Amino acid sequence: MQQSALAFSVASVLLVAGCMSSGQAVDASQAVQTSTARSVVGTSLIGARGATPRDQDKIDDTAAGLCGAQVWTQSECIRHQEQAVP
Repeated sequence: MQQSALAFSVASVLLVAGCMSSGQAVDASQAVQTSTARSVVGTSLIGARGATPRDQDKIDDTAAGLCGAQVWTQSECIRHQEQAVP
């Protein structure tokens, strides 16, 4: 009986210890999220140069998402719209 109580106690302590967070806090502010999004943008566009209508559609869809999520500034969005192939 004592062995099972001891085993239960050890298992409980290990379970609680495993569930506790000992890592550093992660900054999830808007500025950090925007910076991260800006650093990885375009990875789905590798090889797209706007030479074909399909390439240009990929570029435009990505730019629209970045503008909608306010990852790009308003001036960057306007500049893309002005440079987009009609």
